[in-house]
Amino acid sequence: MRQLFLLLPLLASAQTPLVVISVDGLDHRYLRDADKLGLKVPHMRRLMKKGEMASGVVGVLSTVTWPSHTSLITGKRPDEHGIRGNRRPREEGGDYYWSVSLLKTPTLWQAAEKAGLKTAAITWPVTVDAGISYNLPEAFAKRKGGWMDLATIRDKGTPGLVDKITAFDKSFQQEWMDDRTRAIATVYMLKKTDAKLILLHFVDHDAVAHDHGPFTKEALAELERTDTYIGQIVAAAPKSATICLTADHGFERIDRMINVASLNVQSLSGIVIARTPEEAARLKNAPPEFAIGREIPRAELSRFVPFISGAVTAYEPVEHAQFTRDLANTAITLPPHEKGNHGQWPARPDYRSTFILRGPGIKAGKTPEIDMLSIAGRLARVLGVSLN
Repeated sequence: MRQLFLLLPLLASAQTPLVVISVDGLDHRYLRDADKLGLKVPHMRRLMKKGEMASGVVGVLSTVTWPSHTSLITGKRPDEHGIRGNRRPREEGGDYYWSVSLLKTPTLWQAAEKAGLKTAAITWPVTVDAGISYNLPEAFAKRKGGWMDLATIRDKGTPGLVDKITAFDKSFQQEWMDDRTRAIATVYMLKKTDAKLILLHFVDHDAVAHDHGPFTKEALAELERTDTYIGQIVAAAPKSATICLTADHGFERIDRMINVASLNVQSLSGIVIARTPEEAARLKNAPPEFAIGREIPRAELSRFVPFISGAVTAYEPVEHAQFTRDLANTAITLPPHEKGNHGQWPARPDYRSTFILRGPGIKAGKTPEIDMLSIAGRLARVLGVSLN
C-alpha cells in the first residue's frame, strides 16, 4: 500500500495534459453545417476528423454560461451544484457567482488537485478563490463584450502569474483579457507549467453572436479567429495530449420578445408553466401573438426541472421568439433585447452545444447526441481521477 502511495505522484507527473477548450455559444450546427456556412475552421475540422464527436450536447437548465460551465466540470444540474444563473438572485444581492464558496458539489479541478495533479484555468466561471495551481479566474470590474479587465484578473488570480505570462509574451499585457490573450495564457500553461488539466473559456464569439445573431457573417468571422487560437494551442500541446472542444449552450436568432405578463403564468428559463387547469387553458387558447409553441412532455419537464412541483403543463415559444415578463408594459410583442440569445429550453429541437474529444485511445468518429451531465465523468476518466 505504501509503495502504491509513493507511486501516485510519479504517475501524476508523467501524465500528459488534458486541455478543455470551451468556446462560449459554439452551437453544434456551426460544425455540422460548416460547409454550407462556408466556415473556415481548419483546426476545428482536424479535431472533428481525428476525434470522437457527439452529434450534439443537450444542455442543462438554465442554458446560460455560468451554470452550464459548472455542469461541464461537475456532472450535476445547476439546482444541485448551486450555480443557478450567471448572477445570484436579487435577494442575495444580484452579483455574479464569482466564488468557489458558492459551489455545493465537487469539480473536476478539485478532483485533479486531490489526486496530485496541477491544474490551470483561464477565465473559467466560478473560480475566484479556487485552489487551482495556475488561476486566471473569470472576474471583472469592467467588461466590454467578451473582454474582461486584466487588472481584476491579476488581483483575483494566482499571485505573479500575469507577470510571468507577460515575460513569456509581452503582447499579453494589455488593458483587456480577450480571446487572443486567453490563447497566449494557455500556450504558457502548456509550455512553462506542469498543469495536467487546463480549463479554457473563450468568450468573444458569445458577445458577437448576441450583438449580431448566431450564424451571421460576424459570428462566423469571430469563430474563424477562435480557430486560429485553437491551432496555436494544439501546436503547443504535446502530441500525446488530450484535447476536448466543447461549449456551454447553443444559440438562437431572436426576432421578437413575447410579453406573457398578461397571461398571469410563471415563466422560467425559456418556457411558460401552468400550475392550475385555468392557467393551462389560458396557455392552450392564447392568441397567436403570444407565440406559444411546443407543449413540453411531462417526462421532459421532470428531467430538467425535477424541483418544480405542481406544474400542470408547460410550453416553449415558437422559433426565434423568447418569452419575457414585463409587468410595466401592456404590449405583447416587444423588440428583442439582442439579435441572438440562449437561455432557451434545453431540449428544444436542434438547440445543442458541442463535444469533441481527441487523444490517445479515443476512437475517431461520430456518436449520438449526449447529455451535458455525462461530460465531467468522461473527462475524469481521461485524467484517471474520481469526482466522488
